[in-house]
Amino acid sequence: MTFAGVADRDAIENEMPWAEREVPVTLYQLLSSTAGKYPNNNAVSFQILSGPTDKAETLTWTELKDKVTQAANLFRSLGVGEKDVIAYVLPNCNETLITMLGGAVAGIVNPINPLLQPEQIASILRETNAKVVVTLKPFPKTDVAQKVAEAVRHAPHVDTVLEVDLNRYLTPPKSWIVPLIRPKLENKEHLAHADYMNFNKAMSQQPTKLAFADATEDRVACYFHTGGTTGMPKVAQHKYSGIIYNGWLGATLLFGPDDNIICPLPLFHVFACHVIVMASLSSGAHVVFPTPQGYRGEGVFDNFWKLVERWKISFVITVPTAISAKMQRPVDADISTIKTAFSGSAPLPLELFRRFEETTGVTIVEGYGLTEATCLVSCNPTDGEKKVGSIGVPLPYTDVKVYKDTADGPVEASTDEVGEICIANPGVFVGHTYTEGAKNRDLYHNDKYLRTGDLGRVDADGYLWITGRAKDLIIRGGHNIDPAEIEEALLGHEAVAFAGAIGQPDEYAGEVPCVYVELVDGASVSSDELMKYCEVHIHERAAHPKHLAILPELPKTAVGKIFKPDLRKEAITRIYNTALEKGEVAARVVSVIDDKKRGLVAQLDAYGTSDEDVSKILGDYTRPWEWAA
Repeated sequence: MTFAGVADRDAIENEMPWAEREVPVTLYQLLSSTAGKYPNNNAVSFQILSGPTDKAETLTWTELKDKVTQAANLFRSLGVGEKDVIAYVLPNCNETLITMLGGAVAGIVNPINPLLQPEQIASILRETNAKVVVTLKPFPKTDVAQKVAEAVRHAPHVDTVLEVDLNRYLTPPKSWIVPLIRPKLENKEHLAHADYMNFNKAMSQQPTKLAFADATEDRVACYFHTGGTTGMPKVAQHKYSGIIYNGWLGATLLFGPDDNIICPLPLFHVFACHVIVMASLSSGAHVVFPTPQGYRGEGVFDNFWKLVERWKISFVITVPTAISAKMQRPVDADISTIKTAFSGSAPLPLELFRRFEETTGVTIVEGYGLTEATCLVSCNPTDGEKKVGSIGVPLPYTDVKVYKDTADGPVEASTDEVGEICIANPGVFVGHTYTEGAKNRDLYHNDKYLRTGDLGRVDADGYLWITGRAKDLIIRGGHNIDPAEIEEALLGHEAVAFAGAIGQPDEYAGEVPCVYVELVDGASVSSDELMKYCEVHIHERAAHPKHLAILPELPKTAVGKIFKPDLRKEAITRIYNTALEKGEVAARVVSVIDDKKRGLVAQLDAYGTSDEDVSKILGDYTRPWEWAA
């Protein structure tokens, strides 16, 4: 089906209401249907190394369904019911996909970012009351197993840990060496409340026919933690209906059973799990996952185009940071099979868009989604006008409203008027977006539209544009400054690859703008030069940054978003310590923590100073402080 714009979207909606669409009720029904249609087609491939001839493991749809069934049976045998949680802390591999799908069939699956620290992992495990955790067996060059062991110590509801050994993906002599150098899991005896088992061995003992009755009605099947650019992780709830809606979109508008999709994105994120995997489940398309770390894996960028040629890739899934890295490598393979590249997670700079299309001959389609909506919201039409910088038109059955605040409360904005983007679609679980009830208060307009926290506008053609992040607003003495204005100005400089603007503490204005930049590889420019550039190109004087720092690399999430909490922590540390030094007070900020109720809190070492000494200096700032433990 073609998707050329608003008219095609409306035509699809006018065929029938979403509630009348004949789609599966459960994930297992969807998987069974696809396996029945394409039993011998390739479903998923994974290779642990990035070389174009390195060993890969491919599962057909029949094989994937059998393994998902065995995994679901295993989880049920371990006491998991429909409302119990199976967490996984894994890099990408076939077991990760099997766990995700099998966990959602048996109970509620909870993917967790393996890059998180043990205390963050433990916090999520406690909040979701996870019963089972699937993670890595200790493996060279990764500390995932060690971090999870520490997290499980502080998660008393976890009673089983299932280990995945990546060594089975290696070939000799590497596969011989790993057992000799495998790190040991220290203090395993402290985990008396959790039994450790071999995941593949335990799964292989289960039948390939579902040993329990599949659900007959819609239910919560996934918990996804979200922090994005705004701080502490929250846990979002996803129902079968929202997951299947995302899959239906992909199968209806994009993918077919003959397509091969390369997805080097992590399987703890909705982009990979719901947008790509579920579209694959709905369409029968084949998904390729290169290396456990995806785009972060060794050699992935150097070998990327060769991998495209190897797997005859038709769709490339990417993010702006990855596009930038690809443009620093030659196109050294036959990539004629590519139809389209899809970019999400963060806005794509115009220059990078142009450079990619000129170099590869491949069109990039930008889209938009968010964890709280079970992901997809809008997309530039694959067959129609692509407005670079926009996030396209709302997808079928997605209703987008832009609300602006007034003295009389929120009202719908006019065309091209900026406000908060709010959405209603089958992926929005109204009233229950987050597991914590308190976090759902004031999250909706008119008891229907999810408030995304993103600032944006809808143009006269129905295209949606993001202009900033409502929660990222810099409030300078009561004056609202959109950080996107600063970032977009700097991205116009040829030496700047990425920019992240935040508000740094100020004793007079509350906060003032500051910005951190990452340069294009090989570029050379000074902070002073960039500050002068800002004075010329940022038209609002109040938005001129008071501080600009060039970093070797900006902190980013696993899907390429600039992670602003880390920038805010740096700014608080820098400003507070400068103020303390200027006031001749010996105390210093040694860390900044993200407290659930207070937000970012500076922690200080006293070095012989008193509360009164510090309060005289830091009392003028709005961000709280406390003594380090």
